[in-house]
Amino acid sequence: MPPAEAAPALPKPAKSPAPGVLTLFFAFARMSLAGFGGVLAFARRGLVDERRWMTSDEFNEAFALCHFLPGPNIVNLSVVFGSRFGGFAGAAAAFAGLVGPPMVLVTALAVLYARFGQFELLRHILAGVSCAAAGLLIAVVMRMLRPLLERRDLTGLILMVAVFAAIGLMRWPLQAVLLVAVPVSLGITFLMRRKAPA
Repeated sequence: MPPAEAAPALPKPAKSPAPGVLTLFFAFARMSLAGFGGVLAFARRGLVDERRWMTSDEFNEAFALCHFLPGPNIVNLSVVFGSRFGGFAGAAAAFAGLVGPPMVLVTALAVLYARFGQFELLRHILAGVSCAAAGLLIAVVMRMLRPLLERRDLTGLILMVAVFAAIGLMRWPLQAVLLVAVPVSLGITFLMRRKAPA
């Protein structure tokens, strides 16, 4: 009896063509308006899963870069992503789409909150929304972690756990941890790529 052949590996989904400036604006506007409790979850799903403008690894790398830059991470991501596909115009379109519509909505909500914020029901609603936001953030972290687990990147996982322990458990200052973690991470990556066969 001939040995059973291994099932062929499924091909990875092809990336979509580069978006235009108007498409960038509407895509980020949609993400920002859907992203109650945080846009990161919707940005990852929109850019990686739905539109396939980035791979999981590319999203993680871009988000890592934006995380170390000053300013809100998701705003940095919109500018980096937009400039990648449309230069300055793409960056401006993605930024405007991300910030513009929510700014109008939040201004209207702030007026309503100033008038009705003392009601107990509203406070309970906001407490529920904060729980949902925490759940969304945990879901995104787990999806961003998946490429490390699939590649069995033990070094990356150890660095991640070390940074989490330093900041989240030991309460060390973020800047001090990053001053050590970033050079160590870059050095390890450089050494690993030098040792990897061509």
